[in-house]
Amino acid sequence: MNRKLIRIITAGILLAGASIIEHTMDLPVWQLLLIYLVPYLLIGYDVIGEAVEGILEKNPFNEDFLMCVATIGALSIGFLPGAETEFAEAVFVMLFFQVGELFEDYAEDRSRDSISKMMDIRPDSANLLQNGEVKVVSPDTVKVGETIIVKPGEKVPMDGVVIEGTSSLDTAALTGESVPRNVKVHDEIISGCVNLSGVLTIRVLKSFGESTASKILDLVENASENKSKSETFIAKFAHVYTPIVVLIAIALAILPPLFSGNFSIAFPMWLNRALTFLVVSCPCALVISVPLTFFGGIGGASRQGILIKGGNYMDTLAKIGTVVFDKTGTLTEGVFTMNGIHPELISEEELLHLAAHVERYSTHPIALSLRTAFGKEDDGCVVEHVEEMAGHGICAAVNGKKVCVGNEKMLQYLCVQPQECERCAQSVGTIVHVVIDGEYAGHIVISDRIKADAYEAVSALKATHVGKMVLLTGDREGVGAHVAEQLQLDEYHAELLPVDKVKHVERLLLEKTADHTLAFVGDGINDAPVLARADVGIAMGALGSDAAIEAADVVLMDDKPSKIATAILIAKKTISIARQNVIFAIGVKVLVLILATFGIATMWMAVFADVGVMVLAVLNAMRALRMKDS
Repeated sequence: MNRKLIRIITAGILLAGASIIEHTMDLPVWQLLLIYLVPYLLIGYDVIGEAVEGILEKNPFNEDFLMCVATIGALSIGFLPGAETEFAEAVFVMLFFQVGELFEDYAEDRSRDSISKMMDIRPDSANLLQNGEVKVVSPDTVKVGETIIVKPGEKVPMDGVVIEGTSSLDTAALTGESVPRNVKVHDEIISGCVNLSGVLTIRVLKSFGESTASKILDLVENASENKSKSETFIAKFAHVYTPIVVLIAIALAILPPLFSGNFSIAFPMWLNRALTFLVVSCPCALVISVPLTFFGGIGGASRQGILIKGGNYMDTLAKIGTVVFDKTGTLTEGVFTMNGIHPELISEEELLHLAAHVERYSTHPIALSLRTAFGKEDDGCVVEHVEEMAGHGICAAVNGKKVCVGNEKMLQYLCVQPQECERCAQSVGTIVHVVIDGEYAGHIVISDRIKADAYEAVSALKATHVGKMVLLTGDREGVGAHVAEQLQLDEYHAELLPVDKVKHVERLLLEKTADHTLAFVGDGINDAPVLARADVGIAMGALGSDAAIEAADVVLMDDKPSKIATAILIAKKTISIARQNVIFAIGVKVLVLILATFGIATMWMAVFADVGVMVLAVLNAMRALRMKDS
């Protein structure tokens, strides 16, 4: 950019000097051409090079080609009989074209720099602990299982688990939230966070290339590959539009003089109009500003911890009419607490003991709550033959006993009849049933809390004109009804298997109108099939979840469902800015093209219609980078 700016300033000074020479000295036309060629070639050599390269690659019809034809034509027109020279105009058109390119470069750099600063989460070094000594090494040389030290003020270079120390982490670069997250021994920690206070000793769980920070950076950098409908249309439009414009300009230069009766006199005038027509018709404003708008919108969303995988998902987000929620971890906190043990054959302690051991290897929040409530996993028990029944539960052999832990569907599958429990009938918690060697042994009641932010989320979605909100959960009927009632959702369906959720989403897709889309919001781990089936899959609370980053189209890096409405509003504003640029650019160009055809538009008006419109459109596109949800 600095080199281009110097070229522009130097060419501007040389142009002014050439203009002074032209108006103060009576020089032959060819000498004036040589004088003006100096600033022209200085400012336009790269444009000429791009045009020649396009011709050699058999793809000549681009804005560089149009600029070269128009300006070279303007340089040549003064040699025609009765025509006035337009050397200054030719250099000025090329100069302002480069000014427009400079604005484009500046806007793109601002967008990239903003994203880079916001996503400045991948450090250049790591403190590797080996044989009691700390060595500063490149993160990509650290292997899984090795130990690193993260000091206060340093970025966490790799995903791992804390084995020593406590601290607070700044996760703003990932989530957009300023509230620190506390970590202690045994807590998993992800790359990209900033260590704020204590020294942390971390055992590495993932290589540098597979770390959360690397995956997120790759996602943001590759987002531009998924083009929106507007971007795709503009690219196709320019590909067809440009050769048509060139043919019209040729016709405009040749046909009217042929029918005028005096070709030699009329040709210079119509050639001038054709060249003006070419300058005006250059589609720079559209080709540059629309993709830049979507790039800026993706960057603006990233600032708030919302990762949108491409402009095409902006289109989908802006038209959401139905939002389907998973329950656990999306609308509820997903942090379960045990609030009741009801044994039938054995003691309360033994019932909890067996359930916790069966759930030893599960990552489900309910399994975690059972293990936490028991708290004595290392008691020497032998757990073998662990088998998960999707949507039902888990079975395992614990000290030789076959123990199954799960929901009512598991009981039906095992043909086991549970005992009636009056206390459970009034509960809105999740009931975990336990079967030992084919006999019903009792159940444990686990409860979850609705997120405080979920109420705000539903209200915000209604404000964005989302017409229907649906809850799909694998939990029991009473729990689903309670959550749906508390949040005032339109409908709910409980006790669902993953395949049932897909069927409900397919039904809702058929019910929605053609001009609206459907979003499914889940945790991105258990709901991958539904995330893929929806028009747009949104992964909630995906901090550190590889599955969420892979499965969803939009990733919310924190646990706030209200960010769904934020994503919708950002998408709508992005689409609105892109539409403004299209209407403005086409409107001005059509007006000046008509004027150019009738000889009313000057080359200076053409410069505004091309470069001026492009600069204004680029400045408008940059607004997308600074967007918020209000």
